[in-house]
Amino acid sequence: MNHPPPLADRTACDAFFLDAQHPWVEVAPGIERKILGHTPELLGAVVRFAQGAGVGSAHAHALHDQVVYVLSGAFDVLVGDTRRVLRAGDAFIAPKTVLHEAVALEPHSQLIDMFSPRRDDFFA
Repeated sequence: MNHPPPLADRTACDAFFLDAQHPWVEVAPGIERKILGHTPELLGAVVRFAQGAGVGSAHAHALHDQVVYVLSGAFDVLVGDTRRVLRAGDAFIAPKTVLHEAVALEPHSQLIDMFSPRRDDFFA
């Protein structure tokens, strides 16, 4: 995987994300991701899902707060004990330790994922 270096290690021209320079990386069956940028305190990524693909069963992050913006398509989303269908322009927040899941309801559905602090496991 070819991911940008931490912001502190970048030159001015590397502070920008140019979509054509970053191929999609398959992270699970039916799920592809591009990391938009990151610092030690923040990571942003765009994630594309095949219909029916999702993050699996409900899970929580011990260390990371997460904000998710629906860029296109639709998702069945669970946060805590509340389930909603979210469409382009909608968003949800999953604070650390709160159970959540998202499953794509349409082909090529996309999310913008934001994590604080950075998800270092995305670079493993």
